[in-house]
Amino acid sequence: MPPPNPGGRPPKHGRWFQRAVRLPTEHLEVQLAFPAVLDPVVWGTETSMTAEASPLRTATVRRDENGTRLFSWTTSAPALHARYRLEWRFRARPERDVSDKEFQ
Repeated sequence: MPPPNPGGRPPKHGRWFQRAVRLPTEHLEVQLAFPAVLDPVVWGTETSMTAEASPLRTATVRRDENGTRLFSWTTSAPALHARYRLEWRFRARPERDVSDKEFQ
């Protein structure tokens, strides 16, 4: 079993990033960069203490720059205690099978 990540953060090359709003916040922005050759796609959800996960209210913006695919997402005045989660997958690379030896 691999050791836990410092600070409980997701692995450096995991498939998601999540941020919880714990203090009053005026502006929240997330930027993700991936090799364009992997053909990444990104989507996100928002959850709160009183609501199920729903798609982000504002869309992610995508641009390609020097072989890198950049995604950015921003929101103004996010609700206190809201959680924003961005997830991704790489269409140019098959997803790992859970039965791979790496996971055993």
